[in-house]
Amino acid sequence: EIQLTADRIYLAGGYTDMRKSIDGLSAAVSQQYDLNPFVPSLFLFCGRRRDRIKGLLWQGDGFVLLYKRIESGSFQWPRETASLIELSPQQYRWLMEGLAIANQGQLRLFALAAAYEICIVKQPIKLDFIELFRMFYGIINV
Repeated sequence: EIQLTADRIYLAGGYTDMRKSIDGLSAAVSQQYDLNPFVPSLFLFCGRRRDRIKGLLWQGDGFVLLYKRIESGSFQWPRETASLIELSPQQYRWLMEGLAIANQGQLRLFALAAAYEICIVKQPIKLDFIELFRMFYGIINV
């Protein structure tokens, strides 16, 4: 059984060039948001058309790159650039189902600057690989 564990889930606001792969996305995490990509956190990125999402997750010995494209409609994605939003597991599920993640008052927006480091202690989110795959790709029953 393969288990993927993420301590936190982050949504990168604004639009990301979806041609970026692991190296480009990990560079964006470290340079644009001043975070370490080599921690067990899931970082989510969305393209301008908002019909595809990439997820980047460090697993201790390498990165896992997830990709989801929806055929109709679009993801409810915040347009504010330079914002990183920490999602709860429920908000992540809503996002993967195409729903709005929450009203703006419920989201924690992080303005990341070199002078400040925001740390929130949370219980790690443990997901097995099949559950993460199902949530990311919207599969309910297999």
